[in-house]
Amino acid sequence: MSAHDPKIAADPSRRDFLATAGAGLFVFVSAKSLRAQQEPGQLPGRAAGYATDLNAYLKVGADGRVAGFAGKVELGQGATTSLAQLIAEELDVALDSVDMTLGDTDLCPWDIGTFGSLNIWQFGPVLRKAAAEARAALLQMAAERLQSPVERLRVKDGVVTDSADAARRVTYAQLVEGRRIERRLEGVAIKYPKDFSVMGQSPRRKDAVDKVSGKARYAGDITLPGMLRARILRPPARGAKLRSVDTSAAEKMPGVRVVHEGDFVAVLHEQRDLADRALEAIKSQFDPAPAGPDDVTIFDHIQKNGPKPQTVAQSGNLAEGEKLAAKLLENTYLNSYVAHAPMETHSATVSIENGKITAWVGTQAPFMVKPALAQALGVPQASVRVIAGFVGGGFGGKTSAQQATEAARLAKITGRPVQVVWSRAEEFFFDSYRPAAVVKIRSGLTAAGRIAFWEFNVVGAGDRNADHFYDIPHNLTTSAGGWQGGNPPGMHPFDVGAWRAPSVNTNTFARESHIDALAAQAGLDPVQFRLNHLKDKRMIGVLQAATEKFGWKPAKGPSGRGFGVSCGMYSGTYAALCAEVAVNKTTGHVQVKRVVIAQDQGVTVNPEGSRLQMEGCVTMGLGQALTEELRFANGAVRNGDFGEYQLPRFSWVPKIETVLIDNAELAPQGCGEPPMINVGAAIANAIFDAARVRMLQLPMTPARILAALKKA
Repeated sequence: MSAHDPKIAADPSRRDFLATAGAGLFVFVSAKSLRAQQEPGQLPGRAAGYATDLNAYLKVGADGRVAGFAGKVELGQGATTSLAQLIAEELDVALDSVDMTLGDTDLCPWDIGTFGSLNIWQFGPVLRKAAAEARAALLQMAAERLQSPVERLRVKDGVVTDSADAARRVTYAQLVEGRRIERRLEGVAIKYPKDFSVMGQSPRRKDAVDKVSGKARYAGDITLPGMLRARILRPPARGAKLRSVDTSAAEKMPGVRVVHEGDFVAVLHEQRDLADRALEAIKSQFDPAPAGPDDVTIFDHIQKNGPKPQTVAQSGNLAEGEKLAAKLLENTYLNSYVAHAPMETHSATVSIENGKITAWVGTQAPFMVKPALAQALGVPQASVRVIAGFVGGGFGGKTSAQQATEAARLAKITGRPVQVVWSRAEEFFFDSYRPAAVVKIRSGLTAAGRIAFWEFNVVGAGDRNADHFYDIPHNLTTSAGGWQGGNPPGMHPFDVGAWRAPSVNTNTFARESHIDALAAQAGLDPVQFRLNHLKDKRMIGVLQAATEKFGWKPAKGPSGRGFGVSCGMYSGTYAALCAEVAVNKTTGHVQVKRVVIAQDQGVTVNPEGSRLQMEGCVTMGLGQALTEELRFANGAVRNGDFGEYQLPRFSWVPKIETVLIDNAELAPQGCGEPPMINVGAAIANAIFDAARVRMLQLPMTPARILAALKKA
């Protein structure tokens, strides 16, 4: 029975789960062993948080199949496959024998959420350690059964064999024999890359058949007996207040249930289209939202209303650096609010039976949604079960789950299961956008073409990777406000939050655009200029790998070729990206023709999965670089659908070539977001190389490019 099956009873206790899960070996990993586990290049404290609530991460069944459990969620990034590879590798079983259950708060161990490229980087060592300890326990049991020393035993595909006598063998299934065994082991080592047989391979994705056949179920696909579909009355703008409402026409419609509690007005019907009609029948009036900034004035607004800048990094003395500078360069870089725009809108289905709440929710963080639902309904967390199932895209925008609390509230009021699936307009309206931001950079060059000083100030985006990695003797980096909260009231007129590599996209765009501008000012090739200021071997390695694959020939910019380059780091991963573009100087249209991206992410668990992530990030990055921005005024969204908010199209996608650096000395790092960070700057730099105009604002729309060309 799948953990995504609505028939599973809500809230089994740990003891109940063991009783209902059947015979098998469960390994409960101790906090001490997690803290002690290390591997080459591993960052300390990676298991922080997991030790406070560790349960069973895997079960070896009497049939020899292995059930893996993780609080992570399948967002389309391939976690179902890559996490299973970790278990199969350390347990020495066939990958096809591993079945993963993800994102179920009753069956899976606690997890902070699926974001930050942490699946493999942070959670991977925890899961690998659990599988390694399970293997060690099974080997102990096999040694007792076969009367052979552990050192002489070998395991392949779940079969333990005595290396001195191949006839002496026993399977994991035979070792379990219907018994449940718990053994706590300390100091069990995980494998080194040279011993991998499953990690480092690119198997067929475990969710592939379900995805292409339509079997994969999302929160909006759940259908329960007696379930109602809900539509909710929304204000026309953020801050608009409901003045009056008339629901009489909706109340007269057959099968329609109307809920009206204060400003919360909803209509429900068993059929979604009839709920839509009922919503259209409601007559309402709202007081206008307070006057506020629009998408043009927002940059002045956030600077005036932002907090006091905080120092992020500092070395040397700016005044001394300015004395050394023969040339100065100062630019201001902007990026607009950007929506997450997932294909699956926020969705939730909630059922309440005998005081138990079961919620199927499209969320990246089921263990965050659980306490939110408990608080909304005034029940203990033990009464709430959240099942994430498959999620149709998140990108940082599905960590909270307003739709789930709405569905839960309505389920409690109506006494029936309720489903809330946001419309596209609701998805745009209630999104927590990538924040609009302003980055100001002052810098100077010596007569010899070296960077003498660097002053970087970011407002609105946050300080992640705001500090540079170049060899600059005198520098200061400051940050004011960001996406993580703590902003003064009114700084951002909308909710803001994580958007694929939060802060880092903005800061990389500004830094790498400015580095490129300094290279042009120095009259040097932009790649060579970067190499002249780099000491970090990993960054040098990815830059050289990308430019070699690209076929970069040194030339000072602008060369007219339409070539651009950018370097960056995020989540322990180093990346460099080269782009080739063509600019239509009559229309302002940019065609990205080719992209080469090189990435050093330490050990690669699934090469094909990583390449797909890289290609996906580049494609998504085209949107934020060229077209995606929220248009708004006084709290009202003006482009809240795909007709006006333009996402990348198939015709935009360039030839994408990927290079994965083989770095066996470093544990697996992040992969899902690092490929995104260089896209904006590389394209901007390529536009400068092609058209001699420096684009300072994302997105670089045709209108902005034409304006820059006219000004130039």
